[in-house]
Amino acid sequence: MGLFKDYVSQTRKPEGVLGKMMLNGMNSGHAKMADWGLMHLKRTRPEMIAELGCGGGRNAGALLEKYPSAKVTELDYSELSVETAKEYNKAMIEAGRCTVIQGDVSALTLENNIYDLATAFETIYFWKDLEKCFAQVAGILKEGAVFMIVNESDGTDKTSLKFEKIIEGMKCYTADEIERALKAAGFSSVKTDHHPSKPWLCVLAKK
Repeated sequence: MGLFKDYVSQTRKPEGVLGKMMLNGMNSGHAKMADWGLMHLKRTRPEMIAELGCGGGRNAGALLEKYPSAKVTELDYSELSVETAKEYNKAMIEAGRCTVIQGDVSALTLENNIYDLATAFETIYFWKDLEKCFAQVAGILKEGAVFMIVNESDGTDKTSLKFEKIIEGMKCYTADEIERALKAAGFSSVKTDHHPSKPWLCVLAKK
């Protein structure tokens, strides 16, 4: 259990060799789920996007491709994630369309009221004080902007609940728990979609 626990715990804050392996696995292993989530952004045409908990940078790359006129700010509190995301989206950074910074979603230093879209893929499991973090996200969004959360776990599936017991600081939230925290943080409306055959959740919250 020792090495396995060390490896899966890298999902929280990737570091070192195991963290690099985890980030590479995230970029490939979560791609289908992330793309399923992105399909829900049908009416959104953002110019400024914040990708929170960016991991290895793959999903920011997908956002840059989906919205060719948009600029994306990637944020993660793992130094290794920031380095990996910078390498993954190097061309877009050089083109002036992407910025990657280290930061904590519970105390965002991004400019307020400028983003049209914020995204969080497979990351809110590790956000301490969900309502506080959601309020921070609300602060950087324009009125009418969208915050999208995409989770592999719906908070009830046995596999994720097993990992919740193994990985320190991990919490798998149900759709109801996420919605309550979003509304308490000031979001005006929340819509949730559950994948028909998997425990995946996509939550769209409007400021």
